[in-house]
Amino acid sequence: MNRKIILTASFFGAVAVILGAFGAHGLKNVVAADQLAIWSKGVEYQFYHTFALLFLSTFARFRNKLIDFAYYCFTVGIIFFSGSLYLLATREVLQLSWVNIVGPITPLGGLLLITGWIFLFFAALKNR
Repeated sequence: MNRKIILTASFFGAVAVILGAFGAHGLKNVVAADQLAIWSKGVEYQFYHTFALLFLSTFARFRNKLIDFAYYCFTVGIIFFSGSLYLLATREVLQLSWVNIVGPITPLGGLLLITGWIFLFFAALKNR
């Protein structure tokens, strides 16, 4: 599991850098300031939870279901939360009128991120 977590974190970290640079240089003249702020929030939370995954990998040697649950919550949470923000920020540029239905996915992703932190908390309590 440790290798899997580190590979996932590495992937999300690289993508966050790419998307952050794209937002700062490619989108700043294409989307409105409020949409760019939405994009930036997606990058910000993707980075936070990439670091959470890296920290989680230090617990992975204990083979604990709580670690597994935290991993999946963080991974799916990043995809849902940050991914939906990326789509919402660029829906006009990409002409994606259907993206409005993605809005409810953002809080679901946030809930998964919170749940991942809760699982990490209990995993830390269990493994001294």
